[in-house]
Amino acid sequence: MQHAMARYKPQDRNGLFLPVILSEQIVPGSFAFALDYLVEHELDLSELDARFRNDEVGASAYDPRVMLKIVLYAYSQGMISSRAIARACLHNVQFIALSGNSQPSHAHIAKFVSGMGEQIKSLFAQVLMTCDAQGLIGGDLFAIDGVKLPSNASKERSGTFEELLQRARRLERAADKIVEMHRGQDFCAPEDQMDARRQARVNALRQEAARTREFVAVSSEMPNRKGTEIKTNVTDPDSGKMATGKGVIQGYAAQAAVDAQHQVILAANVVGSVSEHDMLLPMIEQTSTYLQPDTVIVADAGYHSKDNVNELARLNIAALIADKQMRKRDERLAGQGRFKPATPTLHNKMAPGAGPVPKRFDVSDFQLKNPRICICPAGKKLVGTGRVYRYGEGKSHRFFKADMTDCAACELRSLCLRDPGQTTPRSIRVSRETTRRIAAKKDKANQVRAIDLMRQAIDTPGGRALYSRRIGTVEPVFANLRHNKGFSRFNLRGRDKVNTQWHLYCMVHNIEKLAASGWKKA
Repeated sequence: MQHAMARYKPQDRNGLFLPVILSEQIVPGSFAFALDYLVEHELDLSELDARFRNDEVGASAYDPRVMLKIVLYAYSQGMISSRAIARACLHNVQFIALSGNSQPSHAHIAKFVSGMGEQIKSLFAQVLMTCDAQGLIGGDLFAIDGVKLPSNASKERSGTFEELLQRARRLERAADKIVEMHRGQDFCAPEDQMDARRQARVNALRQEAARTREFVAVSSEMPNRKGTEIKTNVTDPDSGKMATGKGVIQGYAAQAAVDAQHQVILAANVVGSVSEHDMLLPMIEQTSTYLQPDTVIVADAGYHSKDNVNELARLNIAALIADKQMRKRDERLAGQGRFKPATPTLHNKMAPGAGPVPKRFDVSDFQLKNPRICICPAGKKLVGTGRVYRYGEGKSHRFFKADMTDCAACELRSLCLRDPGQTTPRSIRVSRETTRRIAAKKDKANQVRAIDLMRQAIDTPGGRALYSRRIGTVEPVFANLRHNKGFSRFNLRGRDKVNTQWHLYCMVHNIEKLAASGWKKA
C-alpha cells in the first residue's frame, strides 16, 4: 500500500524586498537596545564632535555616535576586523538599524578606532558612572589582574639592538647567497635576469635588513631598573616578549581592576615592555573615584614588590598582595609535594647530613635602648658596665654585660656564646660606628615591616578568604572577553591604539552588565 507524501509550504532564502522599520529591530532588553540608549541619551560625545570643522565647507562626516555604536556592537559579536564590520553594516539588520543605514567604509571604521586617543577614557568613565547609578558597583573588594594577548607584531623582529643588527646581517647574507646561487646555476647571468619570484625574495630580504638597520639608527636603547637593555620590536616598539602557558608571545599585558559585586571593570590599561608590578599603583589610582575607606584591593604575586607594599601602607589602603612564598606557607597545600618528581631537578652538592653553619649573634642583633641598657635576641637585658674605651680620634667603645643566670638558662646559648659550655655571660662592646649600623638596620626593618604585616594578614583565615575571591572576580571577566567575544589578539600597533581597543572591549563588558541588570528595558 502506497502512502501519500506530505506537502510543505515553500521556503525562499534569496533576497526579498521587505518593509522593515529599523527602529523596531532594536529589541528592548537586549544589548543593542542598552547600547543605543546609552550612546544617544547618556554619553557626552562633545569631545568627538569637536574633531569636525565642516559646518560651512567640506564633505559631511559620519556621526561619531553611529561609529561608536557599530564598533561596540561588533566587538560584542566577536568582530574585530574593520572590513568585517563594514560588511555587516551592509547586510546585517542589527548593524543597519544601529547605524541608521549609514554604511561607513572599513577605512572610516579603522580611522575612528585608532584615532580616539585619550577621549576613550572619558567615555569609559561615563559608562562607569551609569553603572554606579544602577548600583552595580559594591566597593567592598577590587581585584586587579592582567591577561597577556598577542599584538600585531612579529616576535622574530624582537631583540636587543645587537641582536637586531645580527639579524640584519643574516638577512643580507641570505640575499647574497640567493644571488650567488642564481649566478652559479645560470652561468653567471646578470642579476637583472633573475626570475621574478627569486628577485622578489631578494628584494624582501634586503628591505627587511634596511628597515631593521634604520630602526636601530633612529631609536634609543631602553634600560630596565638594573641597567640591562630591554628587548624591543621593530614592528611595534611598545610591545614586549611575554612568557605564557602556551609559549612566548609578542604582545601586551592587558590590565583590569574589577569590582567583586557584579564584576564591573573599574579601570583598564595595557603594558608592553614595562613590568606588571609597576602598574599596581596607577590602576589603584584609576579606581580612586569608587575606592571607599573599607575597600580591599587584592592582586596576585605579579604585583608584589617592596615599593608597592610600602606605598600602600603609606596611603593607608587596605590590600592583600600575594608574595611568591604564600602557597608554600599555606598548610592546606602541605601535601602538594607528592605531585613533584621524586628526585630534585638540580643536584644537591652538599654532603649528606651537612647543613649551613648557624650564624652567631653579633652586635647588630642586640637592641640598644639607651647608653645604659641593651636587649639581647632572647629579650634579656645587658647592663652597661660604665667602661668606655677610647681609641683614635673621636672613636670609642661602650661595654655591656648580661646577667649570669639569664645566660645559664637561655635556649639560644648555642647561637650566642662562642662556647655553649662556658659559665661567663655574654658581653658586647658597641662603638659609635656600630650604633650607626644598628640605626640603619632598624630603618631597613621598618621598611620591610609593611611586607611582614601584609604577609601575616594574607596568612590569616580571613585574609585567605578575601584573597580567594580574586580569581572568581577577575578571571570570569577575561573569560568573557576572550572566549565569548573572541578577543584573542590586538590588531593595532602602538600602546595608545592598543589601549583604546582594550578600553572599548571593557566598555562592551560593562554595557552587558547594564543590559543584564534590566536597565532601560523599555
